[in-house]
Amino acid sequence: MPSTLKQKHNLSIEGNPDAQQTIIFAHGFGTDQTAWHQVKQAFKDDYRLVLYDNVGAGKSDPAAYSPIKYQTLNTYANDLLDIASVLQLENAIIVAHSVSSMIAMLAAVKAPQYFSKLVFTTASPRYLNDESEGYIGGFTQPVLDSMYEGMTLNYYAWASGFSAAAMANADKPNLGSDFAKSLLSVRPDIALSVAKVIFESDVRKELSGLNIETLLLHSQNDIAVPTEVAQYLHRNISNSRLEFLNAEGHFPHISAPDEVIKALKTFI
Repeated sequence: MPSTLKQKHNLSIEGNPDAQQTIIFAHGFGTDQTAWHQVKQAFKDDYRLVLYDNVGAGKSDPAAYSPIKYQTLNTYANDLLDIASVLQLENAIIVAHSVSSMIAMLAAVKAPQYFSKLVFTTASPRYLNDESEGYIGGFTQPVLDSMYEGMTLNYYAWASGFSAAAMANADKPNLGSDFAKSLLSVRPDIALSVAKVIFESDVRKELSGLNIETLLLHSQNDIAVPTEVAQYLHRNISNSRLEFLNAEGHFPHISAPDEVIKALKTFI
């Protein structure tokens, strides 16, 4: 593997190197590949595992990030395809969280030969409501503007509040605290820039081009992705199935890993 790609994404190859099939784990906003630590343990004996950090997150190369280059999800999708190409993947399974679900969708539409099955965890093709089409995304522009302002004025305070709300699971406050630490490890200017790209993205039109078998995992009380969004994805991805997990919050792979593992094993 080229050292430049490994450094760019903190790329890690784990699990069974002789396995017939590869699982790629892709993380969401504010986290990195360590978010999959509990889930990946269930697959390390039978699959080759590929984990990486999106540019701008985790231990990716800070020099690789540019707010101009990464102003669209397509750039992240191209990064994923670079990884798939260099590793010569065929018919890989990708398990993605949040924004990486739509990044994986864009990648799979462009180059379906790399993927055999897709798993989208708490995914959204558009976070903003679209009244003209009766689409409920969960956010209005004023709400997003207020969030951006909070991130700009006091990133530490914003991260503390957002992490607790997004993680939910009030009976496990340590989960929210851990997510806050993860958010605070991201440079505030990068976090703000990435958040704007994610929350103002709209990839609804690309969904019809996806023909790979897809599992949609949705949890309860997700402040970022209402149930209507999960149902919208299910209606608009032709070969999809929707499963509601016995979990709450935006990060079921962290708060309820056994539920996610069970769903994954059934699907793959």
